[in-house]
Amino acid sequence: MDEINKIYENQIGISFVWNSRSTNLIQIIFRDTGFHLVEEEIELFLEKIIDSKTQTQCFECKLADDCRSLLLQTPSNKISLAVSRVELGQIEDLLKGTLFQLRLNSYLNELCKN
Repeated sequence: MDEINKIYENQIGISFVWNSRSTNLIQIIFRDTGFHLVEEEIELFLEKIIDSKTQTQCFECKLADDCRSLLLQTPSNKISLAVSRVELGQIEDLLKGTLFQLRLNSYLNELCKN
C-alpha cells in the first residue's frame, strides 16, 4: 500500500491517489469498477446520485433495497451502472467522504503554510 495515498474507504470501495504519479486524478474503486476523476467530476457524480434517488423500484420486488434496479449515470455520458438503494447510499458516502477529506487536506495545507 506504499504506492497509494488513501483518501477515504467504506464498505463498498476506496478512493486514493497514486504516489508515483503527479496528476490531479483521484482513483475511486467500487464493485470491480475504477474511475479516474477530478474533484469537479466527483461533484457531478454526486448530482447523478441525487437524480437516481428519485427513481422508483418495482412495488412488489422481493429483493427490496438490495435489488439492482436503479440506473446510476456516471460522469461519463457513455457509462451507467445498475445499483441497489443500499449500494447507492454506500457510493454516495464514498464520494462525500472523498470530497470532505480532499477539502480538509487542502484547508490544512493552506493553514500550515501561514
